[in-house]
Amino acid sequence: MKVQEHEPLSAHTTLRLGGTARYFVSVTSIEELREALTFAQEHAAPLCVLGGGSNVLFSDAGWTGLVVQIALQGTEYIEDSKGDARVTVAAGRMWDELVAETVSQGLWGMENLSGIPGTVGATPVQNVGAYGVEVADIIDWVEVLDLTTHALHILSLSECAFGYRDSVFKHSEGKKYIVTRVAFRLSTHPKPIVSYRDLAAFFADRTEVGVQEVRDAVLSIRAAKFPDLAVVGTAGSFFKNPIISKRQYDAIAHTFGAVPSYPVDAQRVKIPLAWVLEACGWKGKRIGHMGCWDAQPLVLVHYGEGTATELILFADQIRHDVAARARIDIEPEVRIVG
Repeated sequence: MKVQEHEPLSAHTTLRLGGTARYFVSVTSIEELREALTFAQEHAAPLCVLGGGSNVLFSDAGWTGLVVQIALQGTEYIEDSKGDARVTVAAGRMWDELVAETVSQGLWGMENLSGIPGTVGATPVQNVGAYGVEVADIIDWVEVLDLTTHALHILSLSECAFGYRDSVFKHSEGKKYIVTRVAFRLSTHPKPIVSYRDLAAFFADRTEVGVQEVRDAVLSIRAAKFPDLAVVGTAGSFFKNPIISKRQYDAIAHTFGAVPSYPVDAQRVKIPLAWVLEACGWKGKRIGHMGCWDAQPLVLVHYGEGTATELILFADQIRHDVAARARIDIEPEVRIVG
């Protein structure tokens, strides 16, 4: 295990922002992970766990302790006679590489989640979702390492307490864990989920489609909406889509007109924040080095040479504007550290 000092965190995040880490280590085994935790304890260094850096914003002050980048690798496939398959994957594997591999093998379940940056280990933490599917829909169990005992445990689906862009790992009881492996339930039987508006339009309401077709469609739709990470700094969708009461929805619709909505339960609906942001004039808007992407205002971008403070202030302006105009409080989807 090699510990680096004063490592620039901008080099390890897709936003390309943030200060330095006092200590930084990339771990490729459980043994190295345990060593890193011991190092943090011995140096009284606060711990921060990092995956692919695609959903995190470090402050300009950086991190005063140890940043542990999870680079654990390994994938195991087990298929039964009914065509169901369990895929167990180490937390450091890049998510979209795994999706491409499962699709190439004719396995259904991950295809709607194509093109999402980051690592496998981050997916249950955020309960990532796109185009009508959440990763919680296909997770069987999650293996974690306890920060206190350094022991490995298996958490069941119910123990993960998944919600919209939420899980036990985002709350106090789950912050004692580091995700090390995730087991997914997939199938060889066709199970296309193409009712989401963009996919339904892409397939012209076709329902009999192949798994590779769905992946290709998702990648095409995402390419039209999201910036190229090789060109522009971004963490993707910066805010969560709001879940509001039907009474709140009626008030917003009175102001903005027919806002699209998706039922959550008998009392609540989810609305696309991108629609609200566009109605408020944020689509394509740029202030200094930061802006809302011109094809998808929910995506905040860093055009280069900016600071984390600038992005936080830009995001705050958006939050205050939406609160003033639409009377809803929006929450960041991106994890802000420091």
